[in-house]
Amino acid sequence: MEKHKVIIVEDDEITSLNLNMSLQKHGYSVVAMCDNATQAKSKIATHKPDVIIIDISLQESNDGIELAKTIKQKYDIPFIYLTSYSDDDIISQAKLTEPYGYIVKPFDPGSLHATIQMALFKYQMENERKEDINSLKVDKLNLEKLLYSKRVSDKPIVPFGKDYHLDISICETFYKGKKIKLTKKENAFLRLLVAQLGIVVSFEQAMNYVWDEHGATENSVRTLVWRLRNKLETDIIKNASGIGYYIEE
Repeated sequence: MEKHKVIIVEDDEITSLNLNMSLQKHGYSVVAMCDNATQAKSKIATHKPDVIIIDISLQESNDGIELAKTIKQKYDIPFIYLTSYSDDDIISQAKLTEPYGYIVKPFDPGSLHATIQMALFKYQMENERKEDINSLKVDKLNLEKLLYSKRVSDKPIVPFGKDYHLDISICETFYKGKKIKLTKKENAFLRLLVAQLGIVVSFEQAMNYVWDEHGATENSVRTLVWRLRNKLETDIIKNASGIGYYIEE
């Protein structure tokens, strides 16, 4: 079984050595031990580790947090903070870099191992989710095929929710026979939901389809949904917390 490669970034020599011994006892391969951010960047580029352990207060400054920002922007590698701090401001800054875990000094070897395993598991799940999202991307042609398959007999009508229907021949939405005035983006998002009734449309799918990947964010999707809900007569758009939205089939 291949050992997971770890880089330690810690400027206290004793802590660094203890980490190294504990990690090796648990079957990890420590490929580098660094005491500053500059050295760490070089070693990360060279070794491409599976996980990085970073002391938040490198050189008695925020170098650990700044290093984490670089890792997040430049490398796709999970990192874990090592800290003796309980200062709310420092923790708040650290949270913004979205670490995969925290280890508090003095560390417990068992907790160290568990934290690393959870970080690696979370990282794997995130990558699998990204792959699933990419495989579920809906282009305009496939969406039309999905909508066409949901028609009522030979009519260009796709019913959804209660008393709603989408007329795919004219790209308009109706409630109890009355047309709902929607913007181009609102209409596109609703068509995406209707084409996949009962399936969650992720933020990524919405951004790719509605905005064609041009500058949209999750907040763009949330704002669009808020406007759309205000125009619909009933609350048919459901939340999938942190993932996206769906309409029940």
